Formats: sequence, structure tokens, C-alpha cells
Amino acid sequence: MIDLGTLVTPLLHRFDTETAHELAIHSLALGLGGHAPKDVPALSTRTLGLRFPNPIGLAAGFDKDARAIRPLAKLGFGHIEAGTVTPRPQPGNPGPRLFRLVEDGAIINRMGFNGCGVDRFCRRLARLHRPMPNGRMRGPTVPLGVNIGINKTGSDPLRDYPDLVARVRPYADYITMNLSSPNTPGLRDLQSATMLKELLDAINTRNPERPPLLVKLAPDLDDSSYEPILEAAIEGGAQGLILTNTTIARPATLHDPAARESGGLSGRPLAPRSRDVLRIVSGLNKGRLALISCGGIETGEDILARIRMGADMVQIYSSFVLQGPSILPRMKTELLDAMRRDGFETIADAHGVDRPA
Repeated sequence: MIDLGTLVTPLLHRFDTETAHELAIHSLALGLGGHAPKDVPALSTRTLGLRFPNPIGLAAGFDKDARAIRPLAKLGFGHIEAGTVTPRPQPGNPGPRLFRLVEDGAIINRMGFNGCGVDRFCRRLARLHRPMPNGRMRGPTVPLGVNIGINKTGSDPLRDYPDLVARVRPYADYITMNLSSPNTPGLRDLQSATMLKELLDAINTRNPERPPLLVKLAPDLDDSSYEPILEAAIEGGAQGLILTNTTIARPATLHDPAARESGGLSGRPLAPRSRDVLRIVSGLNKGRLALISCGGIETGEDILARIRMGADMVQIYSSFVLQGPSILPRMKTELLDAMRRDGFETIADAHGVDRPA
């Protein structure tokens, strides 16, 4: 069988990065993506009160406007996280604002939460849930997360995050608060333990019933900052953390000239810091919150290592953009091989075996 993704990805890379991204989303929305076979039971995992067919999710930022959720799910992801969605539409930052660092296995973006706004976003999600003629609901084929954030101007976080949760909660299996993008001024200040607790209290007051709520954190915090943030998340009733968002750091190992561009760096160069943050938080967490690890994940070995460290699941973005849909079956094969080698029958068997004491 011909792998359409393997053929199309090199063609897309002939275009500038944002044009290629738009073409990919448009093609998927037209139904031109593939359809992965059903996952084997050994890859299934349960967390957040949900069942996931495999532990590999698509991170927020790829399908910002919820235009291709079902086609993306059919590629073989275990979950899809759409967004970041903001209360009002906004164009984001001026271009160019998205850069491939192919030799470094990385991407830099300074998109600035460009998007259609929550009204149109929710109309698209509502169409996903329309009943079929047989009476069954259409819905995505895997759990759907919705990533929420604030507008660049005119924002009021204590108003906007609760309102966004209220808007998307009928359609989301879980909701992620994005407090860590480096491309919206002042956003990362909301990660402080005090501010996080205020935000969570406001969300809970406005939304006494809601899906599981996660908080996405930056990798650029001091190591000592993660413990008070973790405790604030637990006290405020959050159910999980995503570790981590992009970094503003620029490792000396970068070779591509685009490394000088401002914005958030993701992909392979982020992997060491992403692992460090997971190790720190997992040791402090001790299983109290669900943890999703994101940053520089390229192989099945990477996935198993993060799960052994205490991640419940992982998310990918840069490796998917740079390598295309063929990365998913390869990762799953590598993950199953690594599990068999290490004597794990299921993902659950590997979870947390290397968590710091």
C-alpha cells in the first residue's frame, strides 16, 4: 500500500512553512488523509477517566481552528488537542512567523494565537457531534482535547478562561489551559501558583460541572517553581499537567540560520529540558495528577522512556510536521518492540517504573 503521507510531506516542504501547514490542514479537511488500522490492546491506556487507544496525542497548535479533527484522528493518533482557541478572532503576529529547522529536527513559531475565535470554533465542534441517520453520534473517533487561551489585547484572564471553559465543555473530553505560550505578552505570568489558583477557582465557580482540566506549563521556569505550581493545580481541582510548551532558549547545538528567529522552539532540541521537567514534576506529583509529556519525542523509545518516568501519555508536534503521518505507525512499532524488550505487556505496566523516589 502506498503511504500518501510519505509522498506528500516532501512536496509540502517545498513551500514556506506556514503555507505548507495550511495546505496540509486543507487537504485533511477534504478527506485526503490516510486511515490507520486499529491499535493493538497493549497500547491502550486509561487516564483522566477516559480510554485512549494509544498514548500518542497530537499537541495543540496543529489544528488551531478545529478544521480537521476527524481526519487527524483517522491517521492513528490516540487523542487530538485542538486550539489554542481565544474568545475573539485575531490574526496573530505578522509573518513570517513559522520556521522549519530541518537539520535540527525543530520548529520555531511566533504565531501569536492566530485563530477564528471561540464562536466559529464551537460551531465546527458542534458539527462533529451531529447524529448520524442510524441515531449514533458522529463525534471524533478518539478523545478530543481543547486548548484555550486569551487574546493579545482586551483580555481579562479571570473572565476569559472561565467563559472559554463554559463554551467548549459540551464538546471536549478534556480542556487545557494554555498559560505558557511565549508569543502572547504577559501570558506566562499566569503560571505563578497564586495566579493559577485564582484562575482555577474562577473556572470552578463558573463551571461546577466540566470535563477534566489540564494546565500546560513552560519549560523555562526555574526548577524550584514547579512544586508550588503543582500544588496549586491540585488544590484548585485541576486533573493534569502538560509538560511542556515551547522554549525561548536557544541551545548552542542549533545549526540552522533560522535559529536566530524569535519565538518558541519545539522539537529535538527541547527534548533534554522536557525530560528534566517531567522528571522533576513526576517525582513531586507521585501519581496525583495525570501528566502528558511533550517536547522532542521522535521515536517509540522516546515514548516508553517518558512513560517509565511517569508520563501517562505523550504529545507530538514538530516530529509530525517534519516527518509526516508515517511517523505514527513507525513509533507504534518501535514502542511495542521496546515494551517487549523490557518485559512490559501493556503501557500500564511501564507507567512510572523509573519515577524518582
